Amino acid sequence: MSHLSRRDLLRASGAGLLTLAAGGTLAACGGSGAGSSSGGDADTGTVTVWSWATAAAALRGVVPAFEKDNPGIKVDVQDIGNPAIWDKITVGLAAGGQGLGDVLHIGCDYLPGYLEKFPGGLANLSEYGADAHKDKFAKGLWPVVTGKDGHVYALPWEVNPLGFFYRKDYFDKAGIDPTALATWDDLIAVADRFKAANPGISLIGISKAANPDPDLDFLQSLMQLQGAFYFDLQGRITLGSEPDVRALATVKRLEDAGLIADVPGDQGWATATKAGKLAVAPMPAWAAHYLESKFADQSGNWRLAKPPAVTPGGKRTALVNSTHLAVAASSPRRRAAWKFVEYALTRPDSVNTMFDAGGVFPALTAAYTGPMYAAPHPYFGGQPVLKTFADLAVDGGDPTNYSGDYARALKLAGDAQTKVFLKGGDPAAVLQDAAKQLAQQTGRGIA
Repeated sequence: MSHLSRRDLLRASGAGLLTLAAGGTLAACGGSGAGSSSGGDADTGTVTVWSWATAAAALRGVVPAFEKDNPGIKVDVQDIGNPAIWDKITVGLAAGGQGLGDVLHIGCDYLPGYLEKFPGGLANLSEYGADAHKDKFAKGLWPVVTGKDGHVYALPWEVNPLGFFYRKDYFDKAGIDPTALATWDDLIAVADRFKAANPGISLIGISKAANPDPDLDFLQSLMQLQGAFYFDLQGRITLGSEPDVRALATVKRLEDAGLIADVPGDQGWATATKAGKLAVAPMPAWAAHYLESKFADQSGNWRLAKPPAVTPGGKRTALVNSTHLAVAASSPRRRAAWKFVEYALTRPDSVNTMFDAGGVFPALTAAYTGPMYAAPHPYFGGQPVLKTFADLAVDGGDPTNYSGDYARALKLAGDAQTKVFLKGGDPAAVLQDAAKQLAQQTGRGIA
């Protein structure tokens, strides 16, 4: 599958899900400002917000209403750029908060590392009443924003439930109804019938040699469907656990059945999909926009369903990634910054305004009553794809702990998957070896 990230999309593709929300055709995770001073907890002044690309545009969409309802507070949303924002936040936190904006937009793969490596760098939002919003977001997100001390250090903004996009025309040729396939093994069981009806077509594309980077979106999603990942919530290593082995074994069975195409390079997956060589895209909410904007000539062929479970009767929902708004502990306007975060992320009108402005699928479940979520979309054969994703978000998923050692785990997991693809490696053996290496590199225990 593609190793495209949500950040890649926000950087490169404009309005995101904006026109999906409208039901039409789509167009396409420091000083606090001048005059800042150390100390204090002001609830007035100019709040500086750091974000990037269309997410920054989305935040700007709610600023006029916020400033009207909160006289005395001005908001300056800055597009720091991606990946520049991660370097700037890391440098600022390492410098004790010097140079940071007041509000920081942080992805789920960075937030745990910041909390681990820079304790005290982000403001404790529980002091401002953040815990009152605990049950308002997609299930599985609250532990992601909660520190080991039980306090809240960010609020969820964007959520990306896993979806199962499929080419209806290809499955119709084979007489297969993908919505009736409850597990990935059910899909493997009809592999011969699918291939006979669609010669030269694969189900999924993965860069098997991890060229240029580990291509683990699909493997990770199979882990997350089981409530597993590389680490548990206590930070212990679970890379060699039974669910993780089961996930990689599922990848191997798909490979052995001839259902996975090798799509090397940065554009390999997109090139194969554009050529009509792939029938399935197990991808999250942002991919609805990506498919339409990149493959417009395939309009009417794609549909969306719940992803198959990994085990019979297993979960069919997973929250594969998310982004959040935090407040820098060094900000002299922490209270004002919190007011903006709370206003932007806990009110349906605000998050839907931002959805309209920048295509960021909201984590706030109360937002899903808006009419945009029920609108049919022509590209997907009139299917209301936003409603499907809203339903998946309400169902929620198990929390994922990326920890501060995600990059190390990603490299080792990528090596393990490549051994399975290119050397016929045993999933259990390669993952258990990877877990041992990860323990040696990080000093973390194995669960």
